[in-house]
Amino acid sequence: MALRLPPTPFSNFSVKPRSSSFPRFANFSVHNLSSGPNSDNSRKLVMKVKEKLEKDHFSLPTGKNGRDDEELILWFLKDRRFSVEEAISKLTKAIKWREEFGVSELSEESVRRAAATGKSYLHDSLDVHGRPVLVVVPSKHFPEMLDRSEDERLCVFLLEKALSRLPDGKEEILGIFDLRGFGMKNADLKFLTFLFDVLYYYYPRRLGRVLFVDAPFVFQPIWQLAKPLIKSYASLVRFCSVEDVRKEYFTESTVPASFRR
Repeated sequence: MALRLPPTPFSNFSVKPRSSSFPRFANFSVHNLSSGPNSDNSRKLVMKVKEKLEKDHFSLPTGKNGRDDEELILWFLKDRRFSVEEAISKLTKAIKWREEFGVSELSEESVRRAAATGKSYLHDSLDVHGRPVLVVVPSKHFPEMLDRSEDERLCVFLLEKALSRLPDGKEEILGIFDLRGFGMKNADLKFLTFLFDVLYYYYPRRLGRVLFVDAPFVFQPIWQLAKPLIKSYASLVRFCSVEDVRKEYFTESTVPASFRR
């Protein structure tokens, strides 16, 4: 029997200091900063961050996802409500993390073993809102089967792949957790903490919605333990059924195979 829980609104992330809210922003890119009532100021703030990074953090890499990437700068400014100092602090940590983690070196081969389990994959089609779709199947995750670093690499690789498929004008992805068949043997709070840390610190506001599909009753205690770790994201979570997924997020031809009748 599936557990249908309503989304739960909550505020501060309790594990590490974080923003006290999770506001939504209208879509806009650095490419259209030349239009709109606040475009001039936004452009000035982007250039201010860029100049300060060049002056105070010149050792950071440049180029795509580097200290001079204006779209990346804009994204972190939006995340930090256009606070230059806060954006710089968060952005420098993100860029350093990308270097240390080796994000640019991730490849299909480097995540082959973890991907072969089928525990997580990028769906071929977009959802009805034009978002790339990441599907996670926790029933195929066994914490002791692989080294945690392999699961972490797969997670980041798929996030990068999803973001590379964003259509023009789109900024968010859809995450689907297919909880059918989930049991305590699949529970992994350490990895869940890693996942939400990555999403908060390094890929902020990239998840537009998270679907927990057909959650069994055994998932309830896991959810209660997880809530203190994912408070900032609870407003994005929706508990739903397979039928909800089919009817509300996909067309008949684009729904993932595992959710078809």
